Amino acid sequence: MSCTTTSGVVTFDYAAWSARYPALAANVNQTLAQSYFDQATLYLSNTSCSPVRALTKRALLLNMLVAHLAMLDLPSDQGGVGGVIGRVSSASRGSVSVSTDFGSQQERAAWFNQTQAGASFWAATRFLRQARYVPGFQQRPRIWP
Repeated sequence: MSCTTTSGVVTFDYAAWSARYPALAANVNQTLAQSYFDQATLYLSNTSCSPVRALTKRALLLNMLVAHLAMLDLPSDQGGVGGVIGRVSSASRGSVSVSTDFGSQQERAAWFNQTQAGASFWAATRFLRQARYVPGFQQRPRIWP
């Protein structure tokens, strides 16, 4: 089976996405959301050879990425993180002071864990970061010259 980009792909459904993320949809129009979806496919393949074969599951994951990208991009008064990178590690009130860091987490996880949608995506795709056993697949021994 060869990989194609026309069959077995998810088409972005703005109505479904905006129903799931109404606070973001209020500030992200369909054109911008489609742009975020296109960007999301850089992080999760949307081809027939995607590691996530079930289209409904892939659509859900891509929608999480769209929300994550929107939250990173939007200012805080529009549902985004407002340029704050990392988790809030300390805050003050008088003369307002906020400190952020990534804590003790993997570098790859840190980018996703900046938003709730990103953290959900990271947790839901744990299976993609683990070794997979494929029954019936014969391994060839690596023989180095």
